[in-house]
Amino acid sequence: MFDHVDFPEAGTQVPAGGVAPGEDPERAVLREVAEETGLRGARVVRRIAVDGRPHPGTGRPRLTTYLLLDAPPEGPVEWEHRVRGDGGDAGMRFTCRFAPLPLAHPLADAQDAHLGRVDPRWVARGGAAGRPEGARPLR
Repeated sequence: MFDHVDFPEAGTQVPAGGVAPGEDPERAVLREVAEETGLRGARVVRRIAVDGRPHPGTGRPRLTTYLLLDAPPEGPVEWEHRVRGDGGDAGMRFTCRFAPLPLAHPLADAQDAHLGRVDPRWVARGGAAGRPEGARPLR
């Protein structure tokens, strides 16, 4: 999880972003994790859920795929990362960390809403235990 150093109002989040044309969600999440945290060597364990809630800021339709990842064991527990490159996130600073589950507080944009599908004990304190409106179960 991370916080935007320069935009604390964005709330605590996990890496997320768009999927490029021809890119599958599994490849996209590994790219986004590397871009937004600098963490390399993560691997996708499985899909958790596909959620059809609209974007909270624009109200525009979006489809979000939630994936369970396994991080390399030799990495840091907390670190700061500055996004490199020339994309829209270039120069942004994030304070990154791993946190024990369940989370003490829900994540921004209900990004933690599907953790209970991995382990019922992982539902954030004060978070919703049910499926968000627009979420679809995986088949």
